[in-house]
Amino acid sequence: MMAACATTRLRGELRVDAPLECLNSWRVGGTAERLYRPADIEDLVLFLSTLDVTEPLFWLGLGTNVLVRDGGVCGTVIAVHAALNRISQLSPLRIHVQAGVPCAKLARFSTARSLAGAEFMVGIPGSLGGALAMNAGAFGGQIWDVVASVETVDRWGNIWQRLPAEFNVGYRDVGLPAEEWFLGAELELSVGDKATSLDKIKTLLAKRQMSQPLGVASCGSVFRNPPGDFAARLIETAGLKGYCLGGARVSDKHANFIINTGNATAAEIEALIEHVQRHVADVHGVQLIPEVRIMGEHA
Repeated sequence: MMAACATTRLRGELRVDAPLECLNSWRVGGTAERLYRPADIEDLVLFLSTLDVTEPLFWLGLGTNVLVRDGGVCGTVIAVHAALNRISQLSPLRIHVQAGVPCAKLARFSTARSLAGAEFMVGIPGSLGGALAMNAGAFGGQIWDVVASVETVDRWGNIWQRLPAEFNVGYRDVGLPAEEWFLGAELELSVGDKATSLDKIKTLLAKRQMSQPLGVASCGSVFRNPPGDFAARLIETAGLKGYCLGGARVSDKHANFIINTGNATAAEIEALIEHVQRHVADVHGVQLIPEVRIMGEHA
């Protein structure tokens, strides 16, 4: 799939039949036909330029909010977390964050510089790229509320600078141009007080510790909250807290989390997602929409 002369200039790591279970927070799934870890943006651009236009492409950051099926992924998976990990302050109120930067790191970076508006990001387990792609939010905040501009790359290796007005941004959904992926963003924050922001972060982390099943294999919230309600409430009142299917279990602590108890397969997790949807629809008449992105083939 790659031209030989270009391949010799690549500086990243290309693996064939690479296991993906260690690259996602559910710790399940098969292998990637090809897995590429770029060295940096320039190397990523070069790699993309070598691919056939029909090559299926999949992008991974920290691997949260994604379910990799047991049959693995046909095509190329690009893991950007290590390569796109820079964050810098551009002006008194503006920071630039690459797509692989963990959201919690972004929250702490801005707080350390007395900037307010990103504290809620400490409650999002993924990286900025995934947060941008789904308009991730926590504790009443959403990432696109503070986006000033973004950088994207298309499958031919062209880099684009885009403004928020070019995107259709909704609740946990962003209309991204076809065949483009996020490289980073400039965020516009406000003047804050470091001590106040630190207290807010501590409060948010304590709330998360009390309400969410941390320290176990999960993807974070599985379903979007329906208008005027909470997915966790609907699942719990439908009697599904603690419900198991094989090694997959609806969390006893937070019903909108599905955990891998240790030996779950991706098929069991996906089947449990579908079971929760059907049962909540039967009990409450509400169709829950998953936040999680499913990639790959059934075994």
